[in-house]
Amino acid sequence: MFLQRLTARLAGSVAKTVGFMVAQPAATMTTLLYYSDLLPRNLNLDRFVEHQLLVPENFLFHFLVNFLRTFW
Repeated sequence: MFLQRLTARLAGSVAKTVGFMVAQPAATMTTLLYYSDLLPRNLNLDRFVEHQLLVPENFLFHFLVNFLRTFW
């Protein structure tokens, strides 16, 4: 039962992230790099950042942001 819920939540997170990547690839990559602190905090770049990607249920996006913060 627990694994089914976990799988459903992770599948939803993957679907949301991949959906944004297909629909808006530049905005998704800019958001990922922006929140990973690999892009400067700039008002010109802020218009490309999609803040709705940073919802708490988007586990894959949070994992990617923290992975880039740690290892890049």
